[in-house]
Amino acid sequence: MIHIPKLFRQEEEEMSSLSLPLLPLRDIVVFPYMVVPLFIGRERSIAALATAMDQDKHIFLAVQTRPDIDDPGKNDIKTIGTIGTVLQMLRLSDGTVKALVEGSVRGRIVNFLPGEDFFKVEVRPVIETGLPLAEETAFTRTVRESFDAFVKHNKDAVPPEIQANIATITNASQLADTIAAHVPFNIKNKQRLLEEADLKHRMTELSGFIRSEIEIAGIEQKIKQRVKKQMEQHQKNYYLNEQMRAIKKEMGGDKDEAGEELAELERRIKRKKMSKEGARKARHELKKLKNTPPMSAEHTVIRNYIDWIISLPWLSRSKVNNNIDAAETILNEDHYGLEKPKERILEYLAVQSLVKKVKGPILCLVGPPGVGKTSLAKSVARATGRNFVRISLGGVRDEAEIRGHRRTYIGSMPGKIIQALRKTSVNNPVFCLDEVDKMSMDFRGDPSAALLEVLDPEQNFAFNDHYLDMDYDLSDILFVTTANSLHSIPLPLQDRMEIIKLPGYTEYEKYNIATQFLIPKQLKANGVADREITFSKNAVYTIIQRYTREAGVRNLEREISTICRKIAREVAKGNGHHSFRITAGTVAKYLGPPSYHHGQMENDDRVGLVTGLAWTQVGGELLSVETAIMPGKGELTITGKLGDVMKESAQAAVSYVRSRSDQFKIDSDFHKKFDIHIHVPEGAIPKDGPSAGVTMCTSLVSALTKKPVYRNLAMTGEITLRGRVLPVGGIRDKILAAHRGGIHRIIIPKECEKDLNEIPPTIAKKLEIILSEHMDEILDLALKPADSAAGDPAPPVAAAQPENGAKNSAN
Repeated sequence: MIHIPKLFRQEEEEMSSLSLPLLPLRDIVVFPYMVVPLFIGRERSIAALATAMDQDKHIFLAVQTRPDIDDPGKNDIKTIGTIGTVLQMLRLSDGTVKALVEGSVRGRIVNFLPGEDFFKVEVRPVIETGLPLAEETAFTRTVRESFDAFVKHNKDAVPPEIQANIATITNASQLADTIAAHVPFNIKNKQRLLEEADLKHRMTELSGFIRSEIEIAGIEQKIKQRVKKQMEQHQKNYYLNEQMRAIKKEMGGDKDEAGEELAELERRIKRKKMSKEGARKARHELKKLKNTPPMSAEHTVIRNYIDWIISLPWLSRSKVNNNIDAAETILNEDHYGLEKPKERILEYLAVQSLVKKVKGPILCLVGPPGVGKTSLAKSVARATGRNFVRISLGGVRDEAEIRGHRRTYIGSMPGKIIQALRKTSVNNPVFCLDEVDKMSMDFRGDPSAALLEVLDPEQNFAFNDHYLDMDYDLSDILFVTTANSLHSIPLPLQDRMEIIKLPGYTEYEKYNIATQFLIPKQLKANGVADREITFSKNAVYTIIQRYTREAGVRNLEREISTICRKIAREVAKGNGHHSFRITAGTVAKYLGPPSYHHGQMENDDRVGLVTGLAWTQVGGELLSVETAIMPGKGELTITGKLGDVMKESAQAAVSYVRSRSDQFKIDSDFHKKFDIHIHVPEGAIPKDGPSAGVTMCTSLVSALTKKPVYRNLAMTGEITLRGRVLPVGGIRDKILAAHRGGIHRIIIPKECEKDLNEIPPTIAKKLEIILSEHMDEILDLALKPADSAAGDPAPPVAAAQPENGAKNSAN
């Protein structure tokens, strides 16, 4: 051991430095008084050992900051380490070196000395701070007690010979270092103890570390005991179960429970009517189940699979009502209007009554919210006498929701289609797939693609669910899907379905729905059905026009419910009223100020102001377009929160007017001398679409020619650069909006004549609908003569046409 005089004397202020080779250590801390074998494989470390052996066998041992560094630098080595002596060095056959080193005293690296083959450092021994005798005795006793308690909990952690050696140590510093070296602390804590020169602090930290190890050892012991107890319980249960089976078998009278369960499964399979493939699969799986130990996980998987096969309605059918008259009565009782969907359902029933086997049609009801798509599907089930099943597809992203999971997954199940059939217990229900347009896709697959097989009449007779892994016949099911819009449904899926559009209700239809269905329903729901409560016609129309803005009747029902609740409150207070009459004047008392106002016809014929027709998701609406001409440099300004399509329509209108400037008697350079501002009011509402093309063009020509536009005229249509009027959509809703706003003359594109059949006859008789093919015709009809004043009365309304209320302005 290296001799350093007066090393542990506290009054020694300076120690002489030593020049020693450095041996970096990866995962071990060498303490003074510690003899430890080391296996060295790095060339620099081997060179440092060889140099130490050649000189005086002294070497400095320091820990690396990170053990994963193969070639550490100066900054990767701890500055506090141990000055040690190489006792033995042995080269092994694989090129590594085994060395036996003994720690002597703590040391600190003062400087790194030049060297290429290995690190050579200047080391100064660390002076330790001692303790008074009484304190040293107390700390020594505390550390020994902690160490004894640790050994008691971890008998195998410290070898007996080390325990005997520790018991004989009298020096406090040596005791602390020896215990720290042999208790399994982590490297970080051991380095902290090595770096602590104050003996009092070192022994305090050592006691704390030992207590932590004792707590950890106690927790580990509890966990081991708990695991052992559970294993013993499982073994005991298994042993008892086997004994019970053996006893029952010896008695020979009764079968064991597992045998009874298998026998019951076999009887159910024999009684169940299913396809040949299903019966074969069930018998095969039952055979596997008999050979599978009941305690294995696979036993439960096979058992659940057989349960699914047996519980499905393979050949179970409900009796279908083919009485067309009775079905028509039921459909009319449940819904007002909706003639096309009702007609299609009655056609299906007629075909089914004539043909024994008809492939179930796939109907897709498309319309705005609240028009009765889902309730119509329920009425179909009621009219046909079938069970009704509904599945919401909104937000479904996983293909397995439709096709099911394969049985290789834990917790796998069939898809929603098979699950719903199991609940309904028949193979020919009315199956409503709600919100088919709101499915999405992600990394788990595309559920809309999985629906192709379900909804294809040429494929769904052999639908293959991943969980069942065999064909299942879905062709007897009457599928009804619902959607709010078509554009979000993939085209291949649309191709499998028969699209039936449900447009928004007219005010007349809403009135009838409210009086025949909604009001009686809400009176009963709010507990005031026994009171004499009446809604006047004007009151219902006021709620429809001023408190709702929708294509359906959902919000209308909410407003009626609000009125019924307020009446119920008055009744509950005991006001004594037995009759309530709701009029147009009292609606505001229950519902507050009106929420909406519908577009109305202008009061005067004005220059540059034209009434257009627009379509929104809640129906048609009047749309005013204004144009102002100002001296300027030819800038075109378009405002009103318009989309790209409407801006392009405005630019097309300007180009058309420029090309016809001579015909309109307009200065051909107007686009250079004047600024044009086209504005569509209600700028907070986004607007887009080609329907306002003819409206913008008429407003522009009126502003440039100073000719007023008839106020009782509304128009819609797309315009081309040559003035052709192209067809647009939403004609029915637009005409209804014009009628609601007091408009009597309406101009629509010639190619939209086919849409006039959807207009209710009672409304068509009150309107003059003009069909137009060119912008010149519209301008002739819309602009007043140049010598007319802005406030002159509009021309009288022409009589409606006998067939559909429309005429061609070109005739």
